[in-house]
Amino acid sequence: MAAYGLYTHIQSNRRRSIALLIGLFFLVYVMVFAGALAAEAMSYDASVQWLVQRAWIDAVKASPFATVGTALWIWIAYKFHQSLIDMVTGGRDVTRQEEPRLYNLLENLCISRGITMPKLKVMESPALNAFASGMNEKQYAITVTTGLIDSLDDAEIEAVLGHELTHIRNGDVRMLVIAVIIAGVISFFAEFFFRMFFYARWSGRSSGDSDRGKGGAGIAIIIAVVLIALAWFLSIAIRFALSRKREYLADAGSVELTKNPDAMISALRKIENRGELEGATSAVMEMCVDNPREGIEDLFATHPPVDSRVDALVKFAGGHDPGPLAVPQFDQPEESQEQPTDELPRQPAPAAEGPWGPGSSGGKPFLPSRPPIDFTTRPPGSSSSGPSDPAPWGPHGGSRN
Repeated sequence: MAAYGLYTHIQSNRRRSIALLIGLFFLVYVMVFAGALAAEAMSYDASVQWLVQRAWIDAVKASPFATVGTALWIWIAYKFHQSLIDMVTGGRDVTRQEEPRLYNLLENLCISRGITMPKLKVMESPALNAFASGMNEKQYAITVTTGLIDSLDDAEIEAVLGHELTHIRNGDVRMLVIAVIIAGVISFFAEFFFRMFFYARWSGRSSGDSDRGKGGAGIAIIIAVVLIALAWFLSIAIRFALSRKREYLADAGSVELTKNPDAMISALRKIENRGELEGATSAVMEMCVDNPREGIEDLFATHPPVDSRVDALVKFAGGHDPGPLAVPQFDQPEESQEQPTDELPRQPAPAAEGPWGPGSSGGKPFLPSRPPIDFTTRPPGSSSSGPSDPAPWGPHGGSRN
């Protein structure tokens, strides 16, 4: 069924994501069968057909345990995954009093669409990034780095918050967490198998008989290794598919919330290649606005390139692309950086000048030794018996005769 509008695209992506999760869960049973086949091949010297039949029976018997184990793994992550994320990233809850600007922007977005407001967390990091996490309304949280808060204006931060709110509204966060958990189960089984394979002793295998045949153990081992490698590769591919598709829809959802495509574009341009969270796991980076990768790592990127996301916003949302944007804390030119104080050239202080040129007394302006008119002198005819003080141009009280 073709999707035409934003909401039909969201529904189509949700159905597709559920199908991918079912396929991911199915890979767990492929791993169980591959492990059973390898175990039989290391225990018996028999034909491939006999080993496959035995492995199938073992896998059917082990399937309930695999199902319970995977469900238990998901339940543990359901309860504690947010605490684990906070432990890895150092995110902390903030209130309106601590971050009024950020809190008000998020609250206004939630009120405008009747969305339950998630928890707001801040992570101390110079990187420009943000991510949403949680499995239900009580757990949902949006974490923002201090670098993002300092480098983006209000409209751009609002666009980023709208992007993360869209992930929560669309159920992307919950699906991605489940996908990471199931992929973790597959990786665990793969590592367990290879450890068992390399440290196992082959001398204890039972020899074949007329019913079992023989000579098929090596081929069975090869089949098991191929199945495990294929399951591991497909689990990664499914995680990539979930991550890449949802980013376009989250960008569009942000524009639908804020009605400002230019803010989303400029936010992406500032975040571009500046979002690497030091010490964060790949699972955390998959949840971020941008997950920068370069070179060979770009083949395993979980996010589409920023250029592609911007092009989509320009084409379908009517935005304007300003091109790459500079961020002062990342792109400060070397020549503009301040020199150390002890290396700055010292300039002599200019001499102060008086009315007729440079002063001669330590830079002070010229002043006469006495004021031109002395109002403290006694007038003529004063009854004081003492001599009168002379004025600057002669004594006071001279004769008028």
